Amino acid sequence: MDPLTQGVVGSLASQQVTKPKLLLTATVLGLLSGMTPDLDVFFRSDTDPLLSLEYHRQFTHSLIFIPVGGLICALFFYGLMHYVLRNNALTFKQVYLYCTAGYASHGLLDAFTTYGTQLLWPFSDMRVAWNTISIIDPLFTLPLLALIALAAIFRSKKIAVTALAWLIIYLSLGVIQRERAQSFAMQLAQQRGHSPITLSAKPSFANIMVWKVVYSTDDAFYVDAVRAGFSLQAYEGQSVPKLDLQRDFPWLDPSSQQAKDVERFRWFSNGYVAVSPRYPNRIIDIRYSLIPNQIKGLWGIELSPTLGNEEHINYVEDHERNSDTFKTLWGMLLGKAL
Repeated sequence: MDPLTQGVVGSLASQQVTKPKLLLTATVLGLLSGMTPDLDVFFRSDTDPLLSLEYHRQFTHSLIFIPVGGLICALFFYGLMHYVLRNNALTFKQVYLYCTAGYASHGLLDAFTTYGTQLLWPFSDMRVAWNTISIIDPLFTLPLLALIALAAIFRSKKIAVTALAWLIIYLSLGVIQRERAQSFAMQLAQQRGHSPITLSAKPSFANIMVWKVVYSTDDAFYVDAVRAGFSLQAYEGQSVPKLDLQRDFPWLDPSSQQAKDVERFRWFSNGYVAVSPRYPNRIIDIRYSLIPNQIKGLWGIELSPTLGNEEHINYVEDHERNSDTFKTLWGMLLGKAL
């Protein structure tokens, strides 16, 4: 999720484990601790562009690291409060409780998105992705922000519990919407004479109304959009052949670093990889595009036959944001014919 949402949910978690008179302090500590796991974005390499993908949402987001992450936050904030701000209102035990609650919320919230979170590290490198909410969703975040602020200002546990209820209701609605979209997409695939090997639905940008659905057959991926309103509506999309290195990149040495990087990117993308229809040397993660029924990867890797065997691929991003893009998405949200 975006940093604001992570901080808001961290505050919400810390509010649940404190007394009314300490709600404001718990809110601040939960806010800061809830954003802390994303400091893993600083794990980068000038020579290996995929290193950041491997470490983001890894050990800092795992369930087993929660007590350690909470302790690190508590040591820092307790020291800041007692030795810099000269505030002795809280014991270390209280600070640790609030920080750990906020920290614990982060990885679990990320798992509700589609990016994938290694909750079970180091026992498994499986990327947990429940596909129930977009990484940015104002309808989820803004009511939570208002409620936790009111709870902190008025020291009201009732408002804090109301915020928790909104979180549960919205995430549960996301589960229902995902299942509706997947069921409708399965019918669409069967109408085409396909028996999908895999089928998944993810919310499109900033909403849980329009869903991007991807299903695979033996040799291709098919991408559509489904609007899950009171009735279900399909925006049929595009298809692309699955990645086949021997066919698509016959010049690629299987022992080269580029070949190894392709497999790292395949793992990161949960296997949803194909050659970009627009860029013949680019492999994209087809799960992501601003227009949900299109195959326009927001990121990918660029291969080159001129690179040496020990050189890494290039990581590329392709964020196509313009008025027409958002106009098309808005039309889908309203259920208009495109």
